[in-house]
Amino acid sequence: MNPTTFLLISSDIHTRRALEQVVPRHAIILTADTPLVGIRQIQQSDPALVLCEGTPHTVVPILQEARLRHPNLPVIVIGPQASVHDAVESMRAGAADYLTKPVVPEELDAAIRRLLVTPEPVQAAQKPVDRFNLIVSVSPQMKLMKQLAREVALTDAAVLITGESGTGKELFAQAIHAASPRAHGPLIALNCAGIPEHLLESELFGYHQGAFTDAKHTKPGRFQQAEGGTLFLDEIGEMSPAAQAKLLRVLEDHTVDPLGDTQSYKVNIRIIAATNEDLPAHIKTGRFRLDLYYRLNVYQLRLPPLRERPEDIEPILQRFLEQARIKRGCRITGIAPDALAILRRHSWPGNVRELHNMAEWLTITCKADKIEPQHLPASVKTENTPEQASPELKPSLLAFGLSFSDMEKKMLEEALRKAAGNVSEASRLLKITRNTLRYRMAKYHLS
Repeated sequence: MNPTTFLLISSDIHTRRALEQVVPRHAIILTADTPLVGIRQIQQSDPALVLCEGTPHTVVPILQEARLRHPNLPVIVIGPQASVHDAVESMRAGAADYLTKPVVPEELDAAIRRLLVTPEPVQAAQKPVDRFNLIVSVSPQMKLMKQLAREVALTDAAVLITGESGTGKELFAQAIHAASPRAHGPLIALNCAGIPEHLLESELFGYHQGAFTDAKHTKPGRFQQAEGGTLFLDEIGEMSPAAQAKLLRVLEDHTVDPLGDTQSYKVNIRIIAATNEDLPAHIKTGRFRLDLYYRLNVYQLRLPPLRERPEDIEPILQRFLEQARIKRGCRITGIAPDALAILRRHSWPGNVRELHNMAEWLTITCKADKIEPQHLPASVKTENTPEQASPELKPSLLAFGLSFSDMEKKMLEEALRKAAGNVSEASRLLKITRNTLRYRMAKYHLS
């Protein structure tokens, strides 16, 4: 750390003058007009202190980079207004102090002296939490998955986590990152299905100021935000073909090209992807790239659904009830054996997420200390699963004489008709994402 060098990430001339008034005359003041330039300055220089101006949206990537490159580097955030929310978010991200505009030289001088003359005491190192222990399970299937995940966490290999929705794919991604050599770096998550297709590329790769109409500021993408750490791409099967091609290039040469920027940037990240879809099937239909699949599927973890590990139901339910007791004083302490038997027979299409939803419902409706069969929701008690139904009562879809494509098209048409053409409502009825529905609509030329 160079005690005579200060880095100012701001284009405001008044802030620059306030800094010049309080630092020593022989001090060097490095300046950066944009967050991206400021991040490069942090990577290339060794300042004693950083001052960055902006909102949490723009300063958090700077704070992450400063913490990664120089763990003891103090950063003062200068906010555009006296916002408690902005101050709290900045301090959580690692800011040493928070000032507001216009900067008062006396306040800035006091903050700098406090940070440089009286360094903050170093806290005793605490043993990191083993996040795998936070995943509640007793079944041999999940024990094996944890063991395999611990082993791959020590490497830098790309990991593809597959499994039905609600099986805990994101929890495993967090645990792998925390147990990896990259644990000191950030874990940046992106749900590929939760962002409109036309915005996904800008979220992943970032953009340069002026790249498009609303690009008023340069914004680092998730790849750059994850520098030195892990990027978790959830619902990877929903990624557009254009974004897949760009992602493949990043995985091959570790370089990103922000939209509208003429410069390429090297990134040092690990990729963990997750999906609840059948990617090999998507590859056959041309919806997912085979070469990208091989890049992502270096090591695959398939998380079993809850119906394949019924012995995990009770301990997971107990954990949810324990959390409810701490938060809201829930009186429920356990579950009766016959009620538990009913839960074990349930197919749990929503997996752990559905179990959590039921636990929340029980904390509201159940007034007893122990869950009895009469307390359970009707959907769990009266479900007639394929295993329970008698063979002669099962309707045969093959009897209609339709092909699989014909059946799929008719389901799409019926859902769109019931939803009056509303794509969001139709996707909810079909229990698929909007992007998947649009793809299948285009496949069958449905408007």
